[in-house]
Amino acid sequence: MRIAVDVNGVERSADIEPRLLLIHFIRDELGLTGSHWGCDTSNCGACVLWLDDTPVKSCTILAAMADGHRVRTVEGLERDGVLDPVQQGFAHCHGLQCGFCTPGMLMTARWLLDHCPDPTPTQVREAISGQVCRCTGYENIVRSVLWAARQERENRA
Repeated sequence: MRIAVDVNGVERSADIEPRLLLIHFIRDELGLTGSHWGCDTSNCGACVLWLDDTPVKSCTILAAMADGHRVRTVEGLERDGVLDPVQQGFAHCHGLQCGFCTPGMLMTARWLLDHCPDPTPTQVREAISGQVCRCTGYENIVRSVLWAARQERENRA
């Protein structure tokens, strides 16, 4: 079947198998390998991207379901060569180690800050609760998101 999807602001179309998962469409068909494919069971959250401004685990969504919709991947966070504050926060506060969970964490954190610009540590932990990080213990991830929120507040002032 043929689908057309707006991916990071660019209209993309392809002929796909109807049962192709969105994560495989993004990675294998479009070559956007920033989003990671981890568990195929929706447990790890490494594959989180946005479907029409809502974070989804793309290993549980068929690419055909994205036809006519907008998808935003981790590659779509930076703007004009400038990293998103969430990306900057992860670098500044050491919010990553192996990096496998990072794309999903970044997408979830960006969504959180778009909807809750001044989150508490508890709100950050709740937002990322559907994602698994086997390396960090989450402390630096939470610090990274709070750092990004602080930077955005200061830039608005």
